[in-house]
Amino acid sequence: MLWFVYRPDALRVLRDPKARAALGRYFDIMENKKPAKFTIAKRILVRFDSNTPLEKLWSIHEEATKKLYSLEKRIDEGEISLEELDLPEQSYMDLKAEITKRLMEKCCFCERRCGVNRFKGEKGYCKAGTEMLVSTYFEHLGEEPELVPSFTVFTIGCNFTCIHCQNWSISQWYEAGEFIPPEKLAAIIDSYRKLGCRNANLVGGEPTIWAYQWFEVFRHVKENVPVVWNSNAYYSLELAKLLAGFVDVYLLDFKYGNDSCALRLSNVPNYMEVVTRNHLLAKKHGELIIRVLVLPNHLDCCLDSILKWISENLGPMTRVNVMFQYRPEWRAHEVPELRRRLNEKEMEKSLELANKYKLENVIT
Repeated sequence: MLWFVYRPDALRVLRDPKARAALGRYFDIMENKKPAKFTIAKRILVRFDSNTPLEKLWSIHEEATKKLYSLEKRIDEGEISLEELDLPEQSYMDLKAEITKRLMEKCCFCERRCGVNRFKGEKGYCKAGTEMLVSTYFEHLGEEPELVPSFTVFTIGCNFTCIHCQNWSISQWYEAGEFIPPEKLAAIIDSYRKLGCRNANLVGGEPTIWAYQWFEVFRHVKENVPVVWNSNAYYSLELAKLLAGFVDVYLLDFKYGNDSCALRLSNVPNYMEVVTRNHLLAKKHGELIIRVLVLPNHLDCCLDSILKWISENLGPMTRVNVMFQYRPEWRAHEVPELRRRLNEKEMEKSLELANKYKLENVIT
């Protein structure tokens, strides 16, 4: 596909100094100048077995995480190459898969912390089981310009119930989905990378609920492809630790600027504490793009607070996509202020707020 005909901005962004300032390592991986984190993780030797206590696995993981970032720095500085490192019999990637598998027995991938045993058929809020179900996958041309073309995998299910969800048929299980074995999905990711996709974009629904399955998939991926974690950012601290050393770009939503709107519109408790924590950890552990879907009549209660927090806590050069694509979907008609699209005045005010908080790397 001649994607550059439809998205010439995806070519221009390659020379955009602001995009490169925020996502320098991503561009280098995309251009095969540096290795993706998961490829380094596969070179780190760890030792454990099925009888190793979970507490010990976490201790091993902590040390391996430190080693990964040390190795990444040495590789990035040209001190050592990835090819000089052996592929061990048991790796840091295997450890991530093992820990997430154990956590499935008392699921705490997200901050709802349902505690269900998914291996026994128990279902939590998100209704996810043991086999990751895929709605569709394709070369996506509608993402941020630096991501296009993006190999995007939409999985079924979500830990949110956004009353205005634009992917409601996927997130709320109106679609059945298809199980694709990890080895096969890994081969598909490899094939699309070879065809020129810039990244592997893990989305849904919500990728958090399928964390174990995603680690299993990437144990089999062979190509050097940046991993984009396209998430609502409501994952647990445990999962945040596991995503470190795996995710190259955190593509995180910042949906609301207060707990009240989050609870009313998405049935999500304790939203601000969780999401702000995970945005800070994302910046620490990888590179970050923040998506803010502007909702009608939510500029004062949400957008203002969101942009202020980003500016004060993540800095003015944070890559922020202020999105005007809202449209009434699913059950949005139940909420009076969500029954319409944004008007011109709201769009103008959104950009004024970005300027007010001196955000210098905003796209729309």
